[in-house]
Amino acid sequence: MMSMLMMTPLNSQHIANWGLPLAALADVKDNPEKISGKMTTALCIYSGLFMRFAWKVQPRNMLLFSCHFVNENMQLLQMGRFFDFYYRKTPEEQEEMRKFYIEKAKQKKAELLQKKLEKKKLEEESTR
Repeated sequence: MMSMLMMTPLNSQHIANWGLPLAALADVKDNPEKISGKMTTALCIYSGLFMRFAWKVQPRNMLLFSCHFVNENMQLLQMGRFFDFYYRKTPEEQEEMRKFYIEKAKQKKAELLQKKLEKKKLEEESTR
């Protein structure tokens, strides 16, 4: 199995495919209110079909399979977060989560501004 993986030449398509699971991984810490149920469903179906294709084609494309396997799991995680937010949480819990993510965004913005100011101060000191 490993020899087949090594025989698959790496190209830009392989690298581009990994963008989907990496984006989903980055979104795990984000507000679940931003998750699109329709798009997540479409991506689950898409990855499921491509996993089947990668398994059935000869020689098996394990690199493509692994990419879509990871993406399928990440999309299922996002789907769970979507259903949890919209169908399990009460309106009060949803509002509490919104406030949490708004506060988190404000803190992140303040941290970035602080870093920017520190960088600017260091640049000014180095030019003296």
